[in-house]
Amino acid sequence: MLNYAIFVFTIAGIYAVLAQSLMLSWGMGGIVNLGLAGFFAIGAYASAMATKWGGIPLPLGILLAMLAASLAGLVVTFSTLRLRDDYLAIITLGFSEVLRIVANNEIALTGGSDGISGITGGVSRAGGISYALAWLGFVSLAALACFLAVRRLAASPWGRALRAVRDDQVVAAVAGKPVTRLKAQAFALSTAMAGLAGALFGHFGSYVAPDMFQPLITIYIFLAVTLGGNGRPAGAVLGAYVLVVFLELTRFTTERVGGISPLQGAALREITIALVLLVLMRLRPQGLLPERNQKAFPADGPNPGKPP
Repeated sequence: MLNYAIFVFTIAGIYAVLAQSLMLSWGMGGIVNLGLAGFFAIGAYASAMATKWGGIPLPLGILLAMLAASLAGLVVTFSTLRLRDDYLAIITLGFSEVLRIVANNEIALTGGSDGISGITGGVSRAGGISYALAWLGFVSLAALACFLAVRRLAASPWGRALRAVRDDQVVAAVAGKPVTRLKAQAFALSTAMAGLAGALFGHFGSYVAPDMFQPLITIYIFLAVTLGGNGRPAGAVLGAYVLVVFLELTRFTTERVGGISPLQGAALREITIALVLLVLMRLRPQGLLPERNQKAFPADGPNPGKPP
């Protein structure tokens, strides 16, 4: 039972990193990235191939995963500069599916449908519970680092300018904000975090395969960010942990319902998740932790609206 609990919270930590990635691009920048699972897969495969076949150390593999996902994000961004945001969402979804198909068919590069196994975990698996606890701590530190970084960005002038682009990019451009550059920077940072989550996922489980990166992951992360509070880093973290715990609880609940097949149980589980989300959104449309409006000046600072 303890091993299972550690596993659940480790996966929740990885989802929290993904939630921070989506919060940065969608919550702060208004960029709808429907291909989050694809950048997640790029990070997983890049680090797995670099450490297993290239023999490089685990930390360098994780950095390479972040760089690969970030570069892929920049390529997608600059290839869609002349398109509206809704087209970017469609292209990212298509990009994610193309990546999964390529990974499924390029046997020499990715192992095909068999995937890549035996990926290094950085510590010996002989310790059992020690290995699980080590990875829980490592993933939790990574989630905390991403949360602090995104929160710092949100409070910075760069973050305020990015939210201005999210609210109305035409007005932001008239005000002199570099809209294209801000969106490209936000998307590159966001995909780098998705790559980090993918690397953590691959090394923790020691195995990656195309079927592990279905579009359902993207949907789950959108649910987590919406549930926690779109536009607030703490809400993204809270939403990720609540979602993963709830997903596991529904797994046990549907298994105890008699007279249904496993397939019907899986469908019932998804229906239950959707219903709970609808109720929460009805009661808390802004999420569990709504975004707070920031003041342009501190309370004890200068106020241009009042004479000195």
